[in-house]
Formats: sequence, C-alpha cells, structure tokens
Amino acid sequence: MTIVTKRIFAAILMVFSLVVAGGGTAQAQGTVWVQIEAQPTLAEAEARARAYAAAFPNTAGFRMRSGWYAIALGPYTPDDADRELAALRRERLIPADSFIAFPQQFRQQFWPVGADTLNAPAVEPSAAPSTGAEAAPEAGTEPEAVVEATPEPALPDETPAQARRSEAQLSREERAELQEALKWEGFYQGAIDASFGRGTRGSMADYQASRGYEPTGILTTSQRRELVEGYRAQFAALGLAQLTDSRAGIDVIAPLGLVEFDHVEPPFIHYTPSNDRGVRLLLISQSGDQRTLYGLYDILQTLTIVPEEGERSRSERSFTLTGQNAELHSYTYARLDGGAVKGFTLVWKPEDAKIMNAVVTQMRESFTPTAAILPDTAGSASEEQRVDLLAGLEIRTPEVSRSGFYIDASGAVLTTTEVLGQCGRVTIDETYEAEIAARNDTLGLALLKPREPLAPLGHARFAAATPRLQSEVAVAGYSYEDTLSLPTVTFGTLADLRGLNGENGMQRLEVSALPGDAGGPVIDQSGAVLGMLLSRAEDGGRQLPENVQFAASVPTIAEFLSAAGLAPAASESATALAPEDITTLAEGMTVLVSCWE
Repeated sequence: MTIVTKRIFAAILMVFSLVVAGGGTAQAQGTVWVQIEAQPTLAEAEARARAYAAAFPNTAGFRMRSGWYAIALGPYTPDDADRELAALRRERLIPADSFIAFPQQFRQQFWPVGADTLNAPAVEPSAAPSTGAEAAPEAGTEPEAVVEATPEPALPDETPAQARRSEAQLSREERAELQEALKWEGFYQGAIDASFGRGTRGSMADYQASRGYEPTGILTTSQRRELVEGYRAQFAALGLAQLTDSRAGIDVIAPLGLVEFDHVEPPFIHYTPSNDRGVRLLLISQSGDQRTLYGLYDILQTLTIVPEEGERSRSERSFTLTGQNAELHSYTYARLDGGAVKGFTLVWKPEDAKIMNAVVTQMRESFTPTAAILPDTAGSASEEQRVDLLAGLEIRTPEVSRSGFYIDASGAVLTTTEVLGQCGRVTIDETYEAEIAARNDTLGLALLKPREPLAPLGHARFAAATPRLQSEVAVAGYSYEDTLSLPTVTFGTLADLRGLNGENGMQRLEVSALPGDAGGPVIDQSGAVLGMLLSRAEDGGRQLPENVQFAASVPTIAEFLSAAGLAPAASESATALAPEDITTLAEGMTVLVSCWE
C-alpha cells in the first residue's frame, strides 16, 4: 500500500477514533458541526473557507488533530445538524460526503480570523432552503431583501493549458493520490510514481471519456476533485480505526464502522456485523507451538466462513487462507509469535470484494501481537451448542451422506446412487476426493474411485454361493450419517432372494436399518458380502414395515462391476465368525460417502 493510501487510512482512522471517544453519536453531544471539507494546508483551507462564507454566514474553519484543516458549518444542536445536513445534500449545496463532526475533533479555529465558536451555543439553521411560505411583512414596513443561499461557486471549466498550469501546483503526494484514484477506478495499471507519463495521461483520458468529458488527458481542477473525493468516500464508510483488544493481545487497524464486539469463545473473539453489509471479524489468540498453528490451519478449512475455493499457503511460522463462493469471501492470517498463535479472519459479501481486499492489506500491514494471550477459559460458550459448531462457528457439512464399502485394494468404493444428487464434489470419509467412475440409476449402484490411490484396511470379498434363506446377516453403515465417526452394525435375517413382486437381482431383508445405512455391505456369518443395502423407495400409498429392507444381490453387483472393468474378489471363508469379529471386519471396509455442494 502506498504512502498516499496510508495517509487516507490514517485520516479516516483519526476521525473515527475521535467520534468514538466523543460518544459515538450526535445525540451524545451538546453542539455539533456539519463538516464539508478538509484541506492539507492552511492557505488552501482559508481560500475554501472564504468561498463558502460567501454563501453560508456560519462557516467556520478549524485545525484538526490530524494536522489537516476542516471547514464546517455550525454550531448546531444534533437534531438541527441532521436536518441541515440532509437538506443541504438534497439541494446539492455541499459535497455529498459531508458529515456530522464533533467539537473534540477540532483544535484551534482559523476562520473567521480571531473567532472562537467551539464553545458557542447552537444556532438555528440559516442556510437550508426554505420549505414553506415566508410570513408577510407588517403593514407600513418595507420587506427585507431576501438573500438566497447560493452554492459554492462552481469551478470554471479550464482549457488544457489552464488545467496543466493548475496541475503543476500539485504536490508529489497529490499527484500520487491521483494515480491511486485512477487505479482504484480501474483506469490506471502502472506504478504509483507521481509522474504523469504516457500511461497516466492515457488513464486520465479514459476517465474523462467515461464521465462524458472531453478526453484531453489533462484533468481540470474540478475533475481532479471529483476523482479524488470519490476515491476517499469509498473508505470513509468503513470506519477504519485502531482496534486494541487487550484480551487477545492484538493491535490492528480494522473496519470498526462495519463490525461490533459480540462475544468471546476461545480461540476466537467474535465481532459481528453492525449493519447490512454483513462484514464479520474474528480475532484469533491462543497459546501454542507449530503443531497448534498447523492444527488451526486444518480446522479453519472445515468452517463455512472459509469457502473451499481460494488460495492457501502455509509456512513454518504462519499461514494464509482465502475463500470465495457465491455468498461470501474471507481472508484469514495467523502466525506463531512468542509461544502464541495470533491472527484474524475477515468475512464479507462478494460485492464488497474490491474494497475489502484493500482493507485486508491494511490489516496485514498493521497487525501487531502484544503480550497478552486469550486464555482457553475466557468468555463463555455460545448459547447454541451443536456438534457442527466450533467455538461458535459453523462447520461445513455435506448435503447428504450415505454408506459405501471398499471393493478392492486400490480404494474403489461401491455405493448407492442416492448419495450423488447434484454434488459439486463427492468424498470418502469426508477426507478423500472421489470421482464417479460408473453409475446405474435403475439398479441404484454407483462406483467411486478416489482421486489419489488409497490403501484401505480391508475390502469386500463376495459370497460365491447362493445364500441360505432365513440365515443371519449383518448390515454395516453410517446409520446417523456424519454424526458418528464409525459405522454401526445391525443384525437381521435374509427373508427372500427376490423382491416383493418377485424381482430378480434383489434380496429382501428383515433388519432395522436407517437411511444412512443405504450403500453399506450386507455380510453373512462367514464375513462374505452377499449384497449392498439399497435405498428404500416409496411404494405409492403403501407403508411397509420398518424392518423390510432390500439389497442388490451379488450377481447384480458383479455384472455392474464387470461393465466398469472390475472383477469382484470372491470369499474363500466358510467358517462362521463371532458378532464382534464381523463388526471388526465391517469397520475395515465400510466408508462414509458424502455429497457436497
């Protein structure tokens, strides 16, 4: 960020800090002012004050704490100031970015010369346009001459020669600020060097053309003012100010006009939106070492405030996470410093991306850890506590999850087509990205292959013989989807080798299964897989008993896999296993299959 931009941020920061120190609202003050301009030098400020005084008798000028010189109207009561500001803006008598200012922001008065109105009582507005009929003069008296308030005289159009002469009076910082404003508006791509060469002149001409001006490549005085004030106004609404949080041990310049403190829930201090722009800020502070830093890096990527699309980088002592989707953008920075991990996350809406990326740059440059570290016991947990919340933040969860099982040593998975839906991506055990290698919606079967080869603990070996009716079977699956970290095993009975209507390739089971179990293996007493549990389809107006379930048979599965170029392994075991051994076998092959947006 250049020196000029930093100066703008610093000026905005000072104004906002003084407003907070003075009470934060106009209603909290005895008298207030309508600030209409600020100039960097006394000579410029006196010239502007003199011009405004011709139209507004209550014009005053003050030196500000920042070193700049403010031109203001007043003093007013807070209510009168609000009305006056609205009326003058509406009639375009003052700049659109004028605002309510407080006496604490001003130091000595320089205009009118010798005056001291900082502690003067509020006066009735006199410059706002009249909204009603004037009272008739008394009989026998001459009506007073009405002097209408006139706006600041418009700066005359300048010829290119005149514009170049006025441009020559600009300081180096003012010239650099013009380049920054042109870059901000998207017209200039070069270096901020305060030199108006061919690139800068071309961008000036493009700016003029976009505003309907003659594209001379030399901005007139009024055009320069329009450009720079529009640039500054973008940042004024942010309320950039120094945030010193003694609990977290963090100093940083932050957009305090957009967020407000909400609560502490280690390792985060939550600042929630203060308006409809939806900006959120988290301060990160916890004791720890490199393992803590790396763990936080992994955990944050599971949160909804860090969308999956975006650049990630991690070094030995810091990391950066960016995320973008159609609903939000975010930026996270954290670093290891003195036995503590400290950082911040800023979240905003996509439409604010341009300005918030500039804010992020300012936050990174100003971020300063101090000695304090947020204790693990600080604050209190949020009232709403759920397994999908981490320190008050939502963990990213899949749209739907079902079961599946490994069918070979490379990690290929057989599952139900029900889980696929309209997935942006599919994962195995919420960790491994998978691709759909084959699917048959009629059979309800889908084959997934991991994008990187896996080495599963075990995989299915299919029964070679026809299973025996009324034999005991087990269904392994994630009955509660992603709530539990291991599959459950439910025991039942093989009721029929066909469906209710005599369908071949399907088996009927008597087992109490849940929707999350669909796609899981059906295992016989020897540990061989004799089918895959199918999703339970609706049967018109009929309501089947809860324990009636259906599974795809081994011949159906084998034909499907063969068409996909795979040959299922056959089981060679005939020895009955104990229930606990079947459970161990099932846990080694059964996986959670999840569909994500």
